[in-house]
Amino acid sequence: MSEYFSVLEGKSNEFIEKKSRFIGFCSPIKDEKEALEILEDKRREFKDATHNCWAYILKEDMSLQRYSDDGEPSGTAGIPILEVMKKEGITNALCLVTRYFGGTLLGAGGLVRAYTKGASLGIEAAKKVLMKDFIKMSFIYDYTFHGSILNYLMKEGYIILKENYMEKIELIIDVAEEDSKIIKDLNNLTSGKVTIEEREKIILPTFEGKIIYK
Repeated sequence: MSEYFSVLEGKSNEFIEKKSRFIGFCSPIKDEKEALEILEDKRREFKDATHNCWAYILKEDMSLQRYSDDGEPSGTAGIPILEVMKKEGITNALCLVTRYFGGTLLGAGGLVRAYTKGASLGIEAAKKVLMKDFIKMSFIYDYTFHGSILNYLMKEGYIILKENYMEKIELIIDVAEEDSKIIKDLNNLTSGKVTIEEREKIILPTFEGKIIYK
């Protein structure tokens, strides 16, 4: 079963530290190719910035890690960004902190704190989520059972993605891979007269136990 923390979408936030402007950005990524493409886009977007420092982590075991200080003193930017990501436990994600120098030197400690804050703000803006395995399932049953099934689904918090009304009713629902309760309960509600089919396996973002649909 796949289960790991990442971020929902590419978002940014910013702050000023001793006249330097820091922009923290974080985005989900699928692979290194996508990470490098986003970095290239951001470099073009902030081509007049003093520094574009970044880190990214890939794989569910967080085993692929890359970072760059982009001209800042060694160890003051890329590693602090990476450490924030590791502390948050997020993977398949990229964080970039852009700096526009304001004329005042921050010193090594000040830079570490600033890039740490930038990464934290970026992750907060991008929204930390738990990625989980789901199965897109089809439930087919007679019209007789429709009311009781709808009541059950509403009570349990399931989201109906699609409804097909033909000779019988078909509902499409994303069900957590480990969730066998819905199958047992719908079989009980219909006395076994529900046809259940697995459509596809997918990984979806969740927050506080609920699926987030973009």
